[in-house]
Amino acid sequence: MKALLIIATDGYQDQELKDTKAALESQGVIVTVAAKQKGICKGKLGGTAQAMFGLSEISVDRYDGFVFIGGPGAAMYIKDSAALRIARDAHSKRKVLAAICIAPTILAAAGALKDRKATVWNEDGSQSAILAKAGAKYTGEALTVDGLCITANGPAASTAFGLKIAELLKKRPFSG
Repeated sequence: MKALLIIATDGYQDQELKDTKAALESQGVIVTVAAKQKGICKGKLGGTAQAMFGLSEISVDRYDGFVFIGGPGAAMYIKDSAALRIARDAHSKRKVLAAICIAPTILAAAGALKDRKATVWNEDGSQSAILAKAGAKYTGEALTVDGLCITANGPAASTAFGLKIAELLKKRPFSG
C-alpha cells in the first residue's frame, strides 16, 4: 500500500503532516511526500519536510491513496492545475482520496466532493460554503468518511485521519 501526502511548499500544517504520516506508517503504508516543487518545504509552525517529487511528476497509477495536508499554504492548490489533476484522476480511478483542515476545499474544486458528505476546517464559516457550492454536504464532524473519500477538520483529528486512511487502503484490492 502506497500513499502520497501532498503538502504546501510554504505553510503546511506541521502536526497534520507528522501525525497523519506516523499513523499511516504504523499500519504498514509506504508514504511519499510531494509538493508543488521537489525540495525542502516549510511548515506553518516552523518545521521542515522534504518533498521527494513535484506535483507535475506524479502519476496517479503509482499510488493507492492521495492525502492533501492542510495549513494556510494549502490554499494555493485550489487553483493549481497539477493538484486538481491529481485529485480528479484519483477520484475517477477510485483511489482513496483524503484531505484535512482547509485541504478539502481542493477536493471540492476538483469536483471530487459532489454528492458526498465531507468536513473541513471551518472557523470562519467560509470553507463549509465552498464545499456546499461544490455539491458536498458539510457534516461539521472532526472526521467524515464517504466511500473512498475521507475528510478531517484539523490537527486534533490527524491521527484518527491517518488510521482511517490506512483502514480503507487495506480494504482495497491493489495490483502492487
